[in-house]
Amino acid sequence: MDSKRLCSGSQQQVLLRIKRTKREWRPLEDRSCTDLPWFLLFTVFCVGMGSICGFTIVTGGAARLVFGYDSYGNTCGRRNEQIEGVRLSGLDHTDRKFVFFLDPCNIDIVQRKIKSMALCVSLCPTEELKTYQDLKRFAMFNGSELCSYELAAHKYPGLPERVTKCPKLPVPPSKPLPVFNRCTPVDVSCYAQFAEAVVTFVGDNSVLHRLIAGVAASKEVIIGLCVLALVLSMILMVIIRYISAVLVWILTALVVLGSLAGTSVLWWLYVDHRLYGNDTSVKPAKEAKEEVEVIRDGGQALLVYAVSATVFTIILLLLMLFMRKRVALTIALFHVAGKVFIHLPLLTLQPFVTFIALLLFWTYWVLVLLFLGTTGNPVQNEETGLTEFRLTGPLQYLTWYHAVGLVWVSEFILACQQMTVAGAVVTYYFTRDKNRLPVTPILSSVLRLARYHLGTVAKGSFIITLVKIPRLVLMYVHNQLKGKENACARCLLKTCICCLWCLEKCLNYLNQNAYAATAINNTSFCTSARDAFVLLVENALRVATINAVGDFVLFLGKILIVTSTAFAGVLLLNYQQDYAEWLLPLIIVCLFSFLVAHCFLSVFEIVVDVLFLCFAIDTKYNDGTPGKEFFMDKALMEFVESSRRLERAVERGRSRVKEAVSEGAEMKPMAPGTSSA
Repeated sequence: MDSKRLCSGSQQQVLLRIKRTKREWRPLEDRSCTDLPWFLLFTVFCVGMGSICGFTIVTGGAARLVFGYDSYGNTCGRRNEQIEGVRLSGLDHTDRKFVFFLDPCNIDIVQRKIKSMALCVSLCPTEELKTYQDLKRFAMFNGSELCSYELAAHKYPGLPERVTKCPKLPVPPSKPLPVFNRCTPVDVSCYAQFAEAVVTFVGDNSVLHRLIAGVAASKEVIIGLCVLALVLSMILMVIIRYISAVLVWILTALVVLGSLAGTSVLWWLYVDHRLYGNDTSVKPAKEAKEEVEVIRDGGQALLVYAVSATVFTIILLLLMLFMRKRVALTIALFHVAGKVFIHLPLLTLQPFVTFIALLLFWTYWVLVLLFLGTTGNPVQNEETGLTEFRLTGPLQYLTWYHAVGLVWVSEFILACQQMTVAGAVVTYYFTRDKNRLPVTPILSSVLRLARYHLGTVAKGSFIITLVKIPRLVLMYVHNQLKGKENACARCLLKTCICCLWCLEKCLNYLNQNAYAATAINNTSFCTSARDAFVLLVENALRVATINAVGDFVLFLGKILIVTSTAFAGVLLLNYQQDYAEWLLPLIIVCLFSFLVAHCFLSVFEIVVDVLFLCFAIDTKYNDGTPGKEFFMDKALMEFVESSRRLERAVERGRSRVKEAVSEGAEMKPMAPGTSSA
């Protein structure tokens, strides 16, 4: 009796354990935190990045960047302390708030920095100073000495040191920057030369000035066209469901016709080569023999190309034949994705929110990087003799830590967008009555992410970071060794970069589906990634079709927006007769329109991918019977019904063939001599 109770109790525990581990594949109301250790690790990492910023502020790097410092290590606008071993340091520059460069055009093209001596002055020269007498007069009247501190202002014209310790004549008029107190020349011709050296395609200084003038003159048109690209992108996200079918079938027709045409041309070239390529009768025997060998090799090459193209075309036609149903699924998913944006209009704001978050973080990151450039111990430059601040010892690894933070936090922000969109789309899909959707599914998804799933997002973004950083390092090495490495090393580097890029794209796609699985099941990142991977493998052909056809349709959408914006730009810029140089404004508009279209249609692509994962889950665990009703939209339901009708028709055909075969076997005549008397 006790053994029976023990057995029944153990069976109940096993059933309870199975019930707990079995997932319903529906959005759960009761949730718990996922991947909490990774959230704590990411928090500690962000605290470390903030500590770097605090370190630069405490050690004076931020003040040196904002207020500026001279070539002796003194911060302008402040009372300074003596730096050991550096002469003219520790001066009181309370009244000298501006940084003045003796030769602002002395620029290091490689390091992209000014090599001139810098001084703290109380006033920037607003007029051109042509002689040393003008320098003396400016110093006496305004109290702003433009030569090195040890030189007396009234002795400027007669001092022999004036050539190296006074500004290069003539001194151009300058004005201070609004925030960073640097005296900047009003005539930026030397900076234009610097830009010309960096941007190598500009060969003439006048061309650069004309292009910049064209941009400045047509700024209103540029802003208007950028707004037009924004509006077109938002409209396309809604109406693409109506034109997706046309685009998909046009794409299919073009691919088939293009492959048939290419194969036909190759065979025509081969036949023409065989018929008319052997005429060598008028040439000497030796030359004719060599030409015959060349012609024969060319004919063999054409034959190989033609046969390869034929095999490719046959395989392509067979794929089109067998995957036509899956193309219909892609069209249905695009149709439902358009409905999602109608029911969830706040999805269109996701690119704005992500862009603003990335922009704020990148601004902070660049600012702290500049702080790091003016932080550290004072070091005298051996080449110029000027005092610079550099990080030495273990502190120099702060820059690397900061660089890793750029990649990880940027990927974290992008992953938050993916998780937010996935959560909203999952809520939409698994709500049978769309009129009973939450008031703000997007905000609910954001709150759910912030409360439960930041650790999952941190883990997924860290995996992408582990792949992206080696790729960026290899790209930097390849760039630095350009022209110096041998062909084998160059090929190996490019191969590694390409492999890491492909791995990063695959992981991005898997991460996106893992976030959707987390939004449904409230599981950890690894469990969600495994479940999503199993579903994707089970629907591999569908995934390939949706990615191939869908990506090309979205690419056509991007091209449509860019060409429409460029056409409007040509009309507007050409209509305004004052805009003689409108090539650069048009390029700026095209680049911006492509960026905007890419951001918006990337959100559309995420919606399509999440819808497909939900559809795969729906068709795997539900069959439309009572108690297992589908959650899918009417368009997807029609696709499922048409697929089932086709499968039933195929099954009926197979059964009829089997019946015919069995009847034929039964009606086979008996062998002679076996009949009864």
